[in-house]
Amino acid sequence: MNTYGNQRISLAHGSGGKLTHDLIKDCFLARFKNPILSELTDSAIVNLKGINLAFTTDSHVIKPLFYPGGDIGKLAVYGTVNDLAVVGAKPLYISCAYVIEEGFDGESLDRITRSLAEAARTAGVLVVTGDTKVVEHGKGDGIFINTSGIGVCNYTLPQNIEIGDKILINGSIGNHEIAIISARGELGLDVKIESDCAPLADLISHVLTASRRIKFMRDPTRGGLATTLNEIVTGKDFGILIEEKAIPIREEVRGACSLLGFDPLYLANEGKVVIIVGREDTSFVVDTMRAHPLGRETQIIGEVVESPKGRVCLRTEIGGTRIVDMPVGTLLPRIC
Repeated sequence: MNTYGNQRISLAHGSGGKLTHDLIKDCFLARFKNPILSELTDSAIVNLKGINLAFTTDSHVIKPLFYPGGDIGKLAVYGTVNDLAVVGAKPLYISCAYVIEEGFDGESLDRITRSLAEAARTAGVLVVTGDTKVVEHGKGDGIFINTSGIGVCNYTLPQNIEIGDKILINGSIGNHEIAIISARGELGLDVKIESDCAPLADLISHVLTASRRIKFMRDPTRGGLATTLNEIVTGKDFGILIEEKAIPIREEVRGACSLLGFDPLYLANEGKVVIIVGREDTSFVVDTMRAHPLGRETQIIGEVVESPKGRVCLRTEIGGTRIVDMPVGTLLPRIC
């Protein structure tokens, strides 16, 4: 039965947390269910005449459209190529569809398009198809962009996660969301920090070349690191323990979170990848990542543990332990 028949969708349903997951499971999966979709990976992997193709799509509705370190055009490309890269694919082609609000400034449109084109060149992908729609004034919030991407899978992640496997991240968390909050100017926050928006495919390619013991990868976007880790352990017979003192967080982000009452574990990122690697290869993979410009701050932040099963726990700097749940609501809507 469709449990959404008598409900209204809230902004929290798009936050990437528990309500988003419930919406996907109870509404979309219930109607579209098939073996490929049921994997719920960042990109679908489809076999076409013996070739494994990765296919993904994403809609971008960020506000403001321009922010320190990026804009909606750059975000659209990198968000899509990163979803391809984390399933072990080499990104090749993307589509680009614009939904433009009547009266939108042409100079801003050109600026966004130039940024999108430059991001595609940097990421090594071609924009090969697209679509344009114009909606009435007041109906589109400026501009929305949808991008889809196709890549070839040269590596299949085994996802045979075992007790003792290590959890890595390639740098500081929360930069993207704090940059957006500051750019909005709505909460009186003035933080000099840029979004971490970046294409991860080259870094990931180096990692996959260096080790065959990479078990899992995901980019912690909406819902942040906490949501990604919860997605890994939900329904599994293992848990994850992370170390608070090992998680890289810039002081500007810490300060903003302290002021606003946010938890950096739940903040969105756009240039980070969480990797689970077999412990035998951990040091080598860390060294490989740190040798890459996008991995210089790589840290081992935790490990896969036997219990509590299906839970993410955080060992605090003072030696206590607390459960890190998947968020139910949202800190800030329309972040990526």
